[in-house]
Amino acid sequence: MAETEKRTKSSSTLLTVIIAFVANVLVAAAKSVAAVLSGSASMAAEAAHSWADTGNQVFLFFAERRSARPRDKSHPMGYGREAYVWSMFAAFGLFTAGAVVSIMHGIQEIIAPEPAADFTVAYIVLAVAFVFEGVSFVQAFRQTRKAAHELERHTLEQVLISSDPTLRAVFAEDAAALIGLVVAFVGVFLHQVTGSPLPDAIGSIVVGVLLAVVAVVLIDRNRRFLVGQGVTPDIERSMARRVLEHRDIARLTYLHLEFVGPRKLYLVAAVDLEGDHPEHEVAVALRRIERELEDHETVEEAVLTLATLDEAALRF
Repeated sequence: MAETEKRTKSSSTLLTVIIAFVANVLVAAAKSVAAVLSGSASMAAEAAHSWADTGNQVFLFFAERRSARPRDKSHPMGYGREAYVWSMFAAFGLFTAGAVVSIMHGIQEIIAPEPAADFTVAYIVLAVAFVFEGVSFVQAFRQTRKAAHELERHTLEQVLISSDPTLRAVFAEDAAALIGLVVAFVGVFLHQVTGSPLPDAIGSIVVGVLLAVVAVVLIDRNRRFLVGQGVTPDIERSMARRVLEHRDIARLTYLHLEFVGPRKLYLVAAVDLEGDHPEHEVAVALRRIERELEDHETVEEAVLTLATLDEAALRF
């Protein structure tokens, strides 16, 4: 049952990545054509943004696939942390290929402006892009909201503190894409109305700054999980209750939880068992309970030890 649930959640995230990739390829191609035809700086920035997102989806695909591999002798805790490594690559790609290019293009447009041509093409592409990006964002939003509901969190809170870097990246990039499209529309519109390329160039810079902020947030979140992000109090309480609900456990005096991948926890606990059994029976019971705890969808490995009589029981 646990393995089935893990595969289902992983498949949902993979579907979200694939939808985002297809949407970004179509949008990036359309924006590139519109940027050439219209000469809009904001549209060029949006094209760079979409191509960066397209490349990032490849990194996120690797993140989801490689992190799902089962643990082996060389990786006793599994390969879950690979998700944070590949998601980090995606975040750096968003910063360099998206943010930096957009800001540089906006500055160049201010220094040496180029005349704009066909604004109609730009408007049509922005509208189509908004639809495609919207479809991708809705998929990411639905999956994030479902995960937030299971953990009794707000959707945006789930985005920020979730252990799933792939879903966070798709959600953040799609949200930034929709905001960027609105900024690009305003820049193109003001360019057309005023005849000045300055609003369009400023729009390109704003899009770049937006992407930089999103990239820095994603980099920081991945860094935290790579160096050993602690679990939130709600997850700690949930896992403590699960341990204490076991029929053979009387007390819990120590609990250590650490993320070793998306939705994967390493659990160490000191417990007092029910009854008074010989040492060899206790050892067997502890190993059996560890395996039963690992049947839970989020527990990658459980290690139990006996609590001493003087240790106070944890209260949750």
